[in-house]
Amino acid sequence: MYWDVKVVKPKANFVLYVEIEDGRKGLFDMKPYLDKGIFRELADESYFIQVGIQLGAVSWPNSQDIAPETLIAGLDLLDSEPASVH
Repeated sequence: MYWDVKVVKPKANFVLYVEIEDGRKGLFDMKPYLDKGIFRELADESYFIQVGIQLGAVSWPNSQDIAPETLIAGLDLLDSEPASVH
């Protein structure tokens, strides 16, 4: 689908770099979610960096995921991936 995530990379300060199938690229700040329910586990940086893609969605090993509409709505669009890597 056009909103499927094709690339996700953890960045410093609990930010994700994301590339969507439709060509959009950008940063998604996870900090506002880190004190909410199932997302609290992501506040552990060693767990946060285990981010991956499952069925086109950003996800983590213990079933946390970001809904595509939430991800796209919160994406700070960029032309390319920033140089700084986690």
